[in-house]
Amino acid sequence: MELENLAREALHFVEAHKHLAPYIAFGLAFGESFAVLSILFPATVVLIGMGPIIEAGGIPFLPVWAAAAAGASLGDAISYWIGHYFGDRVRHMWPLSKYPQTVDRGEAFFHRWGAWSVFIGRFFGPLRAIVPLIAGIFGMPNWLFQLANVASALIWAFVLLAPGAAAIKALGLGG
Repeated sequence: MELENLAREALHFVEAHKHLAPYIAFGLAFGESFAVLSILFPATVVLIGMGPIIEAGGIPFLPVWAAAAAGASLGDAISYWIGHYFGDRVRHMWPLSKYPQTVDRGEAFFHRWGAWSVFIGRFFGPLRAIVPLIAGIFGMPNWLFQLANVASALIWAFVLLAPGAAAIKALGLGG
C-alpha cells in the first residue's frame, strides 16, 4: 500500500473514531519519534491531516495536542535511554545497521549543535528520531535532554496540528 493511501486510510479512521483522536495522536507521534519505529512509521502527514479533522469534528484541541506532544516526548526519551544503555553498539543492531549514513548524519548534527540538536532535530524528518539516540550514546545529561525534548515536542505537535484546525475555524467549518 502506498504511503498516500495509508495516510488517507488513517485519516478516515480518525474521522470515524473521533473519540480516539488523542490516543491516535499519541501513537502516531510516538512512532514518528521512536528511533527504530520512525524508519518504518512516517506519520507526520497523518498528524498534519488531523488538525482540520479535530476542528471540523468538534474534538477539543488541547487533549489531542497534549497527547501528540506526550507521544513524541516518550518516543525520544526511550530512544535516548536505548542509546545511553547500549552505547555505540546500537549502530550494529537492526534496523540501524541497514542505515549507517543516517546514524552518521545524526552524529555529525549532534556534535555540531550539541543540546540544540535535540530541539532542532525534532523538526527535520530523519534526524527526529536518530538525534535522541545519539544524545544517549554520547552521554548528554538527562535533564538537558529532557528539557530540549519536551519543549520541542510541545512546539512540534502544535505546529503540525494547529494550522489545519485554525484554517477550519477561520472558514467557519468547525463542528
